[in-house]
Amino acid sequence: MTPPCAVLWVFVRAALWVFVPLVFFFFILYLFQGRFVFFPTAVLEGTPADRGLSFEDIHFTAADGTPLSGWFVPGGREGPPQGTVLFCHGNAGNISHRVESILLFHEMDLDVFIFDYRGYGGSAGKPSEEGTTRDAEGAWRYLTERRSIPPERIVLFGRSLGGSVAACLAAKTAPAGLIVESAFTSIPDLAAHLYPYLPMRPILKLRFPTRNCLQRVSCPVLVIHSRDDEIIPFRHGKALYEAAAGPKRFLEIGGGHNDGFFLSENVYREGLKEFFLFLREKGSFGTKTGTEP
Repeated sequence: MTPPCAVLWVFVRAALWVFVPLVFFFFILYLFQGRFVFFPTAVLEGTPADRGLSFEDIHFTAADGTPLSGWFVPGGREGPPQGTVLFCHGNAGNISHRVESILLFHEMDLDVFIFDYRGYGGSAGKPSEEGTTRDAEGAWRYLTERRSIPPERIVLFGRSLGGSVAACLAAKTAPAGLIVESAFTSIPDLAAHLYPYLPMRPILKLRFPTRNCLQRVSCPVLVIHSRDDEIIPFRHGKALYEAAAGPKRFLEIGGGHNDGFFLSENVYREGLKEFFLFLREKGSFGTKTGTEP
């Protein structure tokens, strides 16, 4: 007969084999969780010129003085532009990976200002949640102060993580509208979905509280999400729509997280056009104002 102490030792050893690696995993995740969220690329793999678009290389600073870079791409037709889109991209790559989206807005005769967060592309610094907030604030200040574009002519657009950045910027400013595409309600909510059997919420320092920010947004909001999104569940998009406080619309598309806008091009394009038309009918969006820098 096996002594009780031997049986106990077997259970202790088994528990240690599970507990010690788990504690180590949580320790690493707590210290370096930014590396699980931000995947910047420094080298630009192209420019809008590759698609025949004229553009300006823009250098400006974040709200805390960090040097940042971006592109200003004018709208497609001669004469007054129909408004300006401030583009907040996702967590991977850099601005050069969003040229197709820039082209789409360009064809709608919208000026586009897209910028790289700190640590991405040609922007200095190291990415962080607070940093992306400061970077977006700097981009907003560049448009409204250096280019003298009134807030009512600017639409904030954010895809994936950029949806959270754009929503939280909209909560602090007064844009003509806000577009949130393929975004999560918050990082803790998404982590709880991806790792349902692990206590992720207590160890996460990163928040990106998209839903909370949307509750403080007063401008019209368009939420876009795909039922086929394999990274951020469709219910996150619906929850964001429910949280939006001001006039709001929901656009359902198909396709995956990174290609939905492309695979659903016709539905996607028409949904955007309808939203921009609504903004023009509502106010001064699309009215020619502002000066060159």
